[in-house]
Amino acid sequence: MSNHLKRLNSPGSWRIAKKTNTFVTKTAPGPHNASAMPVALWLRDHMGMALTMSEVKRILKSRAMFVNGAVCTDPKMGIGVFDIIALPSVDKYFRILRAKRGDIVSVPITAEAAQSRLCKILDKTIVKGGKIQLNLRYGANILVDTQEYKPKDSVVVSLNPENKFKVIDHFGFKEGNTAMIIGGSHSGKIAKITRIDILPGSIPNRVALVEDGTGVAFETIENYVFMIGRETTDISEWGIDQ
Repeated sequence: MSNHLKRLNSPGSWRIAKKTNTFVTKTAPGPHNASAMPVALWLRDHMGMALTMSEVKRILKSRAMFVNGAVCTDPKMGIGVFDIIALPSVDKYFRILRAKRGDIVSVPITAEAAQSRLCKILDKTIVKGGKIQLNLRYGANILVDTQEYKPKDSVVVSLNPENKFKVIDHFGFKEGNTAMIIGGSHSGKIAKITRIDILPGSIPNRVALVEDGTGVAFETIENYVFMIGRETTDISEWGIDQ
């Protein structure tokens, strides 16, 4: 596997200058896929908090940056949708989202909002002792004591060290609830689910939605649907233009 990536071949969602240099930092294997933005790129090109890779490494070596409640020291670590980035020393906190056209955007949030993270449930299993394990998107697993949570639902988990990974809220994948689209031509839209079509075979199920604010109806596949709220949800808290 190559250890480098040419800027011309970098994902379009990064929105970086393609011809300033030949190469760019490549995302290391981790909780996201190769399209996730490396921490070094986020600090330097996306946020302008560093000018060179040396400055990036100095920031990370000082243990000043936290990703989802854990100290980040790897400049190649990938960050993706709904990750929480905290820089307590400068009192800056961000939630990573996708805007229209699929661009990665960093939405400023409060220190209080940075104490929790939204996660999508991919699957759930029964583990030793009869406990229920939720297998979350991006590789994380947590144990719960209820059958209430189902695949494709979203849970809000605490990042506070005192009760880390405890489920504090839950948004079901069902008609009437609010979702954000994180892929495809409708990426970045926030809408309410009006219908879920279960299709036979390996074809992805289709989801019909109505966009909040405009009332425009559209369809997408369920893989792109990320639940963010119930029937009444304040979309202003997500901080991206609709």
